[in-house]
Amino acid sequence: MTTGDDARPDWMREPEYLGQLLAETARLWRSALDRRLAPLGLSRAQWQVLLHVVRNKEPLTQKELARRVGVEAPTLVGLLDRMARNGWIERTPCGHDRRSKTVHLTEHARGLIDRIEAIAAELRGELLDELPREELECCLRVLGHVRLELEDQA
Repeated sequence: MTTGDDARPDWMREPEYLGQLLAETARLWRSALDRRLAPLGLSRAQWQVLLHVVRNKEPLTQKELARRVGVEAPTLVGLLDRMARNGWIERTPCGHDRRSKTVHLTEHARGLIDRIEAIAAELRGELLDELPREELECCLRVLGHVRLELEDQA
């Protein structure tokens, strides 16, 4: 599995493992965050919606939000209905296409977002604080490059 002085397993050294490593790491990270956010009463889909909405500069349409969260539009509509009943989001007609709706956070959700962000920052710190800054920056450049390439192909 390893050769020479490099004691890392193959999946940490070989480019052919990158896709699998990304998928498994993302799954494990989301699961760890799910466990920490569970006391807030949030499902994975709910906290993902909230974070996508708050982190986007422009209001997201339901269609775009569904794409980013990775669910079908009808599935997202039911989720957004529940989130609206909980007072976390509002939907308004889109200015350029009245058939579309954009999703907005309510003031009630702002405090929840602060708690989500704090919990996520704590986890991120636990996972990344021991990495040298240069390695983290390199990782971000590589992942950013891969993402842009994939977006160009979509």
